[in-house]
Amino acid sequence: MTDPKAMEAAVHEYVAAFDAAAPERVAALFAEGATVEDPVGTPPHVGKAAILAFYAASMQTGAKLKLDGPVRICGPYAAFAFTVHLHWEGRDQRVEVIDTFRFDDDGKVIEMRAYFGPTNMHGFS
Repeated sequence: MTDPKAMEAAVHEYVAAFDAAAPERVAALFAEGATVEDPVGTPPHVGKAAILAFYAASMQTGAKLKLDGPVRICGPYAAFAFTVHLHWEGRDQRVEVIDTFRFDDDGKVIEMRAYFGPTNMHGFS
């Protein structure tokens, strides 16, 4: 089983990578066949190349993440609430999100799911 401290460190690296606009650092957290479903209900991005491309595009918005509380660890899962701050279409905007990571035994993320919807998006019109 993955060490909870390592799982929490991976979440903090994810946030720091956004601050550094470093999609390759985010992709390094994922296993080869991992999936990213962002937001939940959309087709997943499968594999490291697709995940890298997704995060590279996401970071072009200038998105910065701020954790909204502690990381919650339960078995191979980490859940964390955060706010995305970005400047898009000429104005400051924010999105309130909860992500879950599922880790494999090597400490790599094998599944990421992002939970948010229209009621969590502020400044978009």
